[in-house]
Amino acid sequence: MSRFNERQLIGLIVTVIISAIVIGLAIFTLANLKVIPANYTLYFYATTWFVGAVLVAYLVSEIVKSRLGNFIGASNATSVAFITRLLGYIIAFIGFFLLVHISIGAALAAGGFAGLVLGLASQTVLSNIFGGIMLLFSRPYKVGDRITISTWQYGLIAPTYPPKFFSNDFLIPGYTGVVTDISLLYTTIYTDDKVPVKIPNNIMVQAAIFIHNSEELRKIRSKYEVSKDLDPATVIKELKPKIEKIEGVLEVDIKVLETTFTTYILGIDTLAKSIFEEPIRDQVLRITMKTIKELQIGNGQKQLAKS
Repeated sequence: MSRFNERQLIGLIVTVIISAIVIGLAIFTLANLKVIPANYTLYFYATTWFVGAVLVAYLVSEIVKSRLGNFIGASNATSVAFITRLLGYIIAFIGFFLLVHISIGAALAAGGFAGLVLGLASQTVLSNIFGGIMLLFSRPYKVGDRITISTWQYGLIAPTYPPKFFSNDFLIPGYTGVVTDISLLYTTIYTDDKVPVKIPNNIMVQAAIFIHNSEELRKIRSKYEVSKDLDPATVIKELKPKIEKIEGVLEVDIKVLETTFTTYILGIDTLAKSIFEEPIRDQVLRITMKTIKELQIGNGQKQLAKS
């Protein structure tokens, strides 16, 4: 966050405080002049306090996240800002009840039925808030992590589109991206498609979460259809040493997976040190295409020489 934005936030805090003071003084003056009933002033004061406290809590948490990010890291700063905002909201509620001279215990006892109704009406919001609190303390992921999210309600998906129609692979439905923020209600992810997505915290609590990091080893399968004119043993012998030279590739295993009337399907499994699958698969397929083309040309030349 830039210095200019920090000054804006500080200016907003000062403006909110001054506005609250001005409104309070105006209500106090009008009550003394009997322009408004005196018993309503408490509620005006309490409402002014509540709105001001909520705004200040939000703005202070943003400043905390911005200031501490360079010292304790973005993830820890987000957690501190989360706690700051939560405590600010709690103080706002407590202050409201104290200003209207209602004890917290009496408010809870008297508002049991109303609380039940409101709780049922807002259970999604409450579940998001409690989900955010659980994520804060359990920390299955943190700001800056690249993760894949898949909810447990959805199983693996079998691909049904060519050239995967013959495949036994399964796809994991979900979103993959970098966590940029964890708030009371949402976790924000900047996806690999360069689109920010806000996912409710109650979904994140239930989701299967795959954590990706720079030391991750991924098994990447690439498939290629080859004409039966080329011997599989020859193709594998030529192909394997070339793929092993790809940066990050640790192991290579090539086998024949399926056959058709005129072709066979090569399964090229690589164990690579990589967060992303696509760059490795791209290089594997490029090398495979080039190698197959060279073998086909050499095979054609041998046929011509024989004839």
